[in-house]
Amino acid sequence: MALTRERRKLGAPPAAGIDAANPNPYGWAPLAVLFIVGLVDRIENNLLSGVLPLLKAEWGFSDTAAGSIPTAAALAAAIVSLPAGYLADRHNRTRIITVVVFCWAIATLGSGLATGFAIFYLTRVFLAAAENIDNPASGSLLADYYPPATRAQAYGLTRITTYLGGIGTVIGGVIGEAYGWRTAFLVMVIPGLLTAWICWRLREPSRGELDRIIAGATPTTTRPAAQQTRPHIPFIRQAGQVLRIPTLLMVSIGLMLLTFGLTGVYYWLPSLMVRDFGLGAGTAGTISGTISIVGVLAGTLIGARLGRHLHGIRKGGRLLVGGTGIATGSLVLGGALLAGDVTTFVLLTGLSSILMSTAIPNLTASLADVVDATSRGLAFAVLQLLMTLGTAFGPLVVGIASDASGSLLTAMYVLIVPMFLGGVLTLTARASFERDSARVLETARHT
Repeated sequence: MALTRERRKLGAPPAAGIDAANPNPYGWAPLAVLFIVGLVDRIENNLLSGVLPLLKAEWGFSDTAAGSIPTAAALAAAIVSLPAGYLADRHNRTRIITVVVFCWAIATLGSGLATGFAIFYLTRVFLAAAENIDNPASGSLLADYYPPATRAQAYGLTRITTYLGGIGTVIGGVIGEAYGWRTAFLVMVIPGLLTAWICWRLREPSRGELDRIIAGATPTTTRPAAQQTRPHIPFIRQAGQVLRIPTLLMVSIGLMLLTFGLTGVYYWLPSLMVRDFGLGAGTAGTISGTISIVGVLAGTLIGARLGRHLHGIRKGGRLLVGGTGIATGSLVLGGALLAGDVTTFVLLTGLSSILMSTAIPNLTASLADVVDATSRGLAFAVLQLLMTLGTAFGPLVVGIASDASGSLLTAMYVLIVPMFLGGVLTLTARASFERDSARVLETARHT
């Protein structure tokens, strides 16, 4: 009876077991659920960017104060990153995500009901901390649901949500201008609760089973999650092992620098359009969100295709695609900031978004390839910690530079060099990728 209930859950494996040649043994349901989780997360998070002009009009805070909201939120999220990785490597990951998503909904309700700037500020900090707990669990789950052949697509479609905050910016700007900024937050409570219910229906896969199948190339039946062997390696020792993986460190730092720049740019993009191009809050939010959505979707699809083609053909093929996209995209963004008219600015910003988004599926899939199953939660926690630090300081640096220079446009130039260096560092990681990924399969073969 218990096995029957297990088979009815989303993401149940084939009754006959999993074969090494099967590129999608658990079906697409787990990917769809985790995509929804990430999408709801990012939409809610980026409502703030769309309603920011309305919040400033009501409460009258400075650009530095505005930039400090995501900074404080990201620092709170950074604190929970490594403990979240510890939990993901030792406990039921689908239950962790369910609880976290439910907490999102409650915190979103608090944002919409806030009676002052201080209370609103605190709810955003709490929300960010809760959101960061699910990322290591999601990253670890994907590697157990999808083998290396389809990992780039799986990670691309879930990680794409990190950069699809444009949807939230559009919703925040349009609903905020029409019905007030509070309404924009209140409408997101229902999607949060529904997402938590869907996560409760998701099956926990056997940890590391796919790696063992690929390494041994023999069919096997999966064990229920309750029968999995829990890792007992001490946390400090586990962290030391993860941090000694060269590819992991270079890819994570490269993504941190990219996130530092992109978060700073897209957080302030609607405000820039309102100030420098004279657009309304709703129009600015719509254009900014559209740039993000179209650019990220196109870039991820192109990147996944290029990465799949070059993986195994060129040394570190996925990293070649992602690193080149980041480096060239940052240069194009620098050109966009020089544009004197809104049309050229929008077109070049969209092109830079496409180029840099080619890194999304390739870099995250590469990270999963170089870390063994028992430590992937912690590995993605390290990635999330570094990306969160990038998120923390991008908007703040722009806000401080804007107050100091009197020009929001000038302040954004500070972000171009770090993004370019992130691309160069990612290309450097190609030297260690093949060795690190081969070690993972060798470890799986002997477990």
